[in-house]
Amino acid sequence: MSESKIREKICHFAASIFDRGITHGSTGNISVRLDDDEILVTPSGSSFGRLDPNEIVKITKTGQSIGSLLPTKELPLHKAFYETRGLKSGAVVHLHSTHSVALSMLPGTDEDNVLPSYTPYSIMLLGKVKLLPFFVPGDPAMGQAIKGLAGKRSAVLLANHGPVVSGKDLESSVNAIEELEATAKLALILKGANAKELNNDQILSVVNKFNLEWD
Repeated sequence: MSESKIREKICHFAASIFDRGITHGSTGNISVRLDDDEILVTPSGSSFGRLDPNEIVKITKTGQSIGSLLPTKELPLHKAFYETRGLKSGAVVHLHSTHSVALSMLPGTDEDNVLPSYTPYSIMLLGKVKLLPFFVPGDPAMGQAIKGLAGKRSAVLLANHGPVVSGKDLESSVNAIEELEATAKLALILKGANAKELNNDQILSVVNKFNLEWD
């Protein structure tokens, strides 16, 4: 796919996320890794609802920023996934989606696997989602925390901040982060209801059938 087409697809998916209220204002960022390991990333302070393909920033392999605007300050998050997950990581999406952020703040949340196993689809698209502590936005330590996972997780939830998901390509990354937000919404709706989660045997049957990461 050409670079110009990828730029258009970033704007298309971003607008869809924004129009449905999954992120808001100037929150969230998206990146895509190109075949030559350069990165296209949304600019700092931009709104998903008003992105211009020509304003998407390119980051070269040497770290040079090419474009009229600055890249998102959370670029270290994106780079950390690309560095640790190799070919499994072709795109990264980070949102400030309401239900996911709310779930990150609740007491008693399992830090190793923040999402309840309510449906097979969160398991299939996300695996286990690690809850990371709060970092000041733009702190390079966020990237270091992801590197500390040694490429074992495709999705994390930043406490009081929002989810970050990396998939093989842009569309799968968007689908996965939307699944994360939907499952977080389910968790809030069902909190205190003693809802029946998938049991361990059911989880493993999904993991084994689809050869999923579940560590």
